[in-house]
Amino acid sequence: MKNSVVVISIIAAIAVVVSSWIFGSAYRYKYKSSQTITVNGNAKKDFESDIAKWSANYSRKNPELKPASEQLAMDREVVRNFLLKQGIPASAIKFESVNIDKEYTYHPTGSGGGYNTFSGYNLRQTVSVESNDLDKVDAVSRDISTLISQGVELSSYPPNYYYSKLEDLKLELISQASANARQRAENIARESGASLADLVKADLGVFQITGQNDNEEYSYGGVFNTTSRNKTANITVKASYLAK
Repeated sequence: MKNSVVVISIIAAIAVVVSSWIFGSAYRYKYKSSQTITVNGNAKKDFESDIAKWSANYSRKNPELKPASEQLAMDREVVRNFLLKQGIPASAIKFESVNIDKEYTYHPTGSGGGYNTFSGYNLRQTVSVESNDLDKVDAVSRDISTLISQGVELSSYPPNYYYSKLEDLKLELISQASANARQRAENIARESGASLADLVKADLGVFQITGQNDNEEYSYGGVFNTTSRNKTANITVKASYLAK
């Protein structure tokens, strides 16, 4: 009986020690986990687009379909010859399919109603150019309006600019932003008399592309500028590190 009491006492003492160790470890782990440094790392880079896309529409109207189609075909050759003379290769010139719209004229009546009569066909076609020679595309977009004096009913749009190595640029900036985040965390830790330990968590921010020297604002979903030839890419990384 006496031996049983001693055994029970020993077991109880061991249980108390183990429980204390478990609770102490949990407290230390909780305390350690709460000692984190969270920073935002940033990286940005200016770059120039290497692809330009430009488009224009031209149209012809005629009461009959065949003459309208023939006139549009002649305009197409005028536009093609102009682009070739500007140094745009034939492979970079693309003509979309012709859109045909029937137009009507509304005639009001004295009773407050009215009726429509067919007035003719309106044929429209889009021409586009995609090239790595940005200077030539810029020149085309400016000079294409000279065809209006040749009787071509034409509307030109500003070029859009893109970058073919965007994914490589994004990976480069992610690496730089991550390094910037760690450097900021190390500075905070050093000034606080601590040192930096392992990375706990990292979240990638939105990739933003804005025009250089433009007052574009970042958006929650990301900005992707296509109107500026010279752009700035920006990305952020939010990182949390353990401090010791």
